[in-house]
Amino acid sequence: MACSRPAPTGRESVQVNAAPRRPRILLAASGSVAATKFGILCNCFYGWAEIKAVATRNSLHFIDRTSLPRDVFIYTDEDEWSSWNRIGDSILHIELRRWADVMVIAPLSANTLGKIAGGLCDNLLTCIVRAWDYSKPIFVAPAMNTLMWTNSFTEKHIVSLDDLGISLIPPITKKLASGDYGTGAMAEPYTIYSTILAYLQSRNKTKIWLV
Repeated sequence: MACSRPAPTGRESVQVNAAPRRPRILLAASGSVAATKFGILCNCFYGWAEIKAVATRNSLHFIDRTSLPRDVFIYTDEDEWSSWNRIGDSILHIELRRWADVMVIAPLSANTLGKIAGGLCDNLLTCIVRAWDYSKPIFVAPAMNTLMWTNSFTEKHIVSLDDLGISLIPPITKKLASGDYGTGAMAEPYTIYSTILAYLQSRNKTKIWLV
């Protein structure tokens, strides 16, 4: 499944100073219906960036694993301690944090938003965020019902994320999975992709051809 992009006007070269390696993007999904688009998001980044994927237990209900690039493995809570037997062995959430240049949580559910804002770390995704090196960026794309998005708790939680230096990719207004119409739907995968690409280009960390 390909990332839907605007029709090109011709071959356009966007070139920034070549990096010694491709950008490393850690893509993460939490429990929202918008996780049905996680495969599209992975395919947006696949090819020009190295990607690894993390999914919460609830998000797996919505993710179609066959929609992901074949060599992209999804790390889950069950993998967190699978490689650890004794002191000195690798710890997955630390290794993923060290590996990534950028982390993108899309979708970010109301529940995971609240956990991150409160400093909780009870699964692989939130452990990565709690152990994150904030000299590197995290982007989040929330997805939730309109009344959840406009809830006063959400406003407080977004402020807490901003204090941490986490960047928001705002939700959009459309008909939601619940049947309601309003703001709360996750930004489209191409919007998320282009936001990260623009960041990397501004930091002179990537070279890419848009066709």
